[in-house]
Amino acid sequence: MLKYSLKRLLQSLLTLIIVITLVFLLMRLMPEEGYFGDNYEKLDESQREAILTSMGLRDPMHVQLKNFYKSILSGDLGTSITYRPKVPVADIIKTKIPYSLYFGLVAMALSLVFGIMLGIAMAQSKSKFWDKFGTVYIVIINAVPAAVYYLFIQLYCSNALKLPILFSPSQPSSWILPAISMSLGSSASYAMWMRRYMVDELNKDYVKLARAKGLKDKKTMRKHVLRNAFVPMSQYLPASLLYTIAGSIYIESLYSIPGMGGLLVDAIQRQDNPLVQALVLIYSSIGIIGLFLGDVLMASLDPRIKLDRKGGAR
Repeated sequence: MLKYSLKRLLQSLLTLIIVITLVFLLMRLMPEEGYFGDNYEKLDESQREAILTSMGLRDPMHVQLKNFYKSILSGDLGTSITYRPKVPVADIIKTKIPYSLYFGLVAMALSLVFGIMLGIAMAQSKSKFWDKFGTVYIVIINAVPAAVYYLFIQLYCSNALKLPILFSPSQPSSWILPAISMSLGSSASYAMWMRRYMVDELNKDYVKLARAKGLKDKKTMRKHVLRNAFVPMSQYLPASLLYTIAGSIYIESLYSIPGMGGLLVDAIQRQDNPLVQALVLIYSSIGIIGLFLGDVLMASLDPRIKLDRKGGAR
């Protein structure tokens, strides 16, 4: 377990370095106007060159990359140009994290409870009602564009339930619809995978043997089937949690939530290159960390998994 964890940690660090380098190179291909904001047209060519030189953007590429890594390691993510001029990017992100953290945790809790319970009900359904209901729900969530049902919830559910259509920090009722909307995609995935893994487990020989010996279905389900079905799904939980906490780009923009998701949209629209660069790095790091934690969690829950052996890792 320790050997595998160290191996996966080194692989994750290598992947992160590659991603950071690619993001750096891609951002250098972006138009230089993004480094000037609204002042681009007001400056002549010599002034632009002087500013770019002072920012180190005229240094050789390997020197820029070295300085970029030094800045990251020291916690310096750069300074905003157009979103909040001359304000450190780290300070901007600090003000956004609490909103995304709150909505992410609430949405994650809702999706886990509803998704897993629905998946269990679908797998155990004898009347087939829950299986049909869950199937329809999963198909709608996965087949219909998210923007469509997000708008439907915002426009129609807000009227039907008398809830605010936009987020307000001082109005707790305005937090309900965004949290529910943010949980829909994950809950459908959890329900689908929990049903699949439980059906696989229910068809295995040990379940048939337990039933033949007269062991109650509830006991078999609780002690064996649920635990074994949860193991393969557990590898997706850390990544899903981190992504949800990071904020939903579309939902935060739709409800005017001042979180991380809406920040990325604003930064792109304003062509704030340093801010976009920092946010892309954060989201990339979240994805890599989530995959690493998922593999470690799966191996921790099931001691039979030996991922340090050849062919055991993903």
